[in-house]
Amino acid sequence: MEKLYLERQMHKMEYKEEKHSQAAVLGLQHLLAMYSGSILVPIMIAGALGYSAEQLTYLISTDIFMCGVATFLQLQLNKYFGIGLPVVLGVAFQSVAPLIMIGQSHGSGAMFGALIVSGIYVVLISDVFSKVADLFPSVVTGSVITTIGLTLIPVAIGNMGNNVEKPTAQSLILAAVTVLIILLINIFTKGFVKSISILIGLVIGTFIAGCMGLVDLTPVSQAPIVHIPTPFYFGAPKFEFSSIAMMCIIATVSMVESTGVYLALSDLTKDPIDSKRLRNGYRAEGLAVLLGGIFNTFPYTGFSQNVGLVKLSGIKTRLPIYYAAGFLVLLGLVPKFGALAQIIPNPVLGGAMLVMFGFVSIQGMQILARVDFEHNEYNFLIAAVSISAGVGLNGSSLFNSLPSSLQMFFSNGIVMASLIAIILNAVLNRKNK
Repeated sequence: MEKLYLERQMHKMEYKEEKHSQAAVLGLQHLLAMYSGSILVPIMIAGALGYSAEQLTYLISTDIFMCGVATFLQLQLNKYFGIGLPVVLGVAFQSVAPLIMIGQSHGSGAMFGALIVSGIYVVLISDVFSKVADLFPSVVTGSVITTIGLTLIPVAIGNMGNNVEKPTAQSLILAAVTVLIILLINIFTKGFVKSISILIGLVIGTFIAGCMGLVDLTPVSQAPIVHIPTPFYFGAPKFEFSSIAMMCIIATVSMVESTGVYLALSDLTKDPIDSKRLRNGYRAEGLAVLLGGIFNTFPYTGFSQNVGLVKLSGIKTRLPIYYAAGFLVLLGLVPKFGALAQIIPNPVLGGAMLVMFGFVSIQGMQILARVDFEHNEYNFLIAAVSISAGVGLNGSSLFNSLPSSLQMFFSNGIVMASLIAIILNAVLNRKNK
């Protein structure tokens, strides 16, 4: 009898170990699927603001660390915060252009001060927002996400030419080869390999650049072995009104995007969510943004590409995501991994960015494809005007006669597209549910 009991216990332990090993592999898949997006954002912002190699290493490492912390917060299922679904949080792409604009106009302090306030803003409005999420239908979210991708594409083109006035043939060839690699992976592979095509393109493109003598390993050798995230690494936060207003709008856009991720995961896992769980999900997101401001990283939102992995793997529990969050935290504590991202040449980055931002644009268009344009002509107006204004006004000189704070606000395509889409929808579709 005792022997039978021991055999059963051993069988349970073996099953548990197998379950955890499977979850760890799936967690690694989730990390790889979102890794390229997470490192591109700090690289873009640091490049635009002229940060040093040491500062960029800090940004990337802390950003990866905070992605893990933010994901841990969102995995919780208690009465205060956490959506309790298998969701991975990563850097919000819609924050890139606004943060660059704030940093260039008012400095890093204003950038992180605005993030701190926007995080508090999300926590404060989470209860109200959970009850009015239907005020932000697909025509609004689709228009905004489409604009995000389209306004970031010029950044990719600049990197493809190595951000110089007369790009060399070498740069253009390297960028084109990177795009070709990503395209071939998407055409000839399926499943998980296809989902990390951007990351594979970056790795192979960098290897080819290394064979051409274009890769400098100095940042990796100079990076410390262990790193602890430091509050206010870039100095004391500065609270500038127009910067705060801009980031609060971006935070609202992120909440709309996250709502779509939460609802998609709820449908996949057959785990229904109510307004209370939505509120707790927004609260966790707000806490993550607040911590991002304190530790001088970026705002975080639910990563839609990881929803595809949940569907692909068929595993709908939170255990693999706990492993993914743990891996992110560990990677963030080892700066040499963060420094690896710095050796990627600009043309390779540009090629990967071109495809990635194209994916973002198409994702927005897919959302717009679900909009009822046939029976509601107002939706045409909302999408057409908001996208046109967002793309056209982004970085334009139309408002150069205004004060600098207003120039920064009105020349941001993502902010303008969001405002116009929300206002037009509220006015034109006020009679629709």
